[in-house]
Amino acid sequence: MKSIIQFPSKLLTPIREYLQHEQMKLMKSKSELKREDPFTDSQRVDDNADIGKEAAEQFGHQRSEALRSEVDKILINIRKTLTKIKIGKYGLCEKCGKLIDTDRLAINPTAEFCMDCQKKSVATVRHPATKMKPKKPSGRKL
Repeated sequence: MKSIIQFPSKLLTPIREYLQHEQMKLMKSKSELKREDPFTDSQRVDDNADIGKEAAEQFGHQRSEALRSEVDKILINIRKTLTKIKIGKYGLCEKCGKLIDTDRLAINPTAEFCMDCQKKSVATVRHPATKMKPKKPSGRKL
């Protein structure tokens, strides 16, 4: 039976506190982004006569939505990491189950994969092993 190596709690406490602090900052940032969204302005009129103003509001809304989406992704990663700390699986690669290097975790506390698995994952995304059928010549002369 393979034993799971866990980080000592005195090492996990500062990581947990850091992630909780980041979580609070991001939640505050998300609510600020929501307030900045032109579509949440109660004074906004749906039938703007000025095309420039309408375009600026559309751009502002899309920007706000994109930023909130990115903040949501980071918050999900933080929550997953805090859960891993709680259940004793922090620092284990999600693919191979080996320990993630502590230097990697120091730089990115929410890292999910060891470097080997991360490299394989990136290589797969960049060069998917898809079989493409070669195009047949059309027979036309140019």
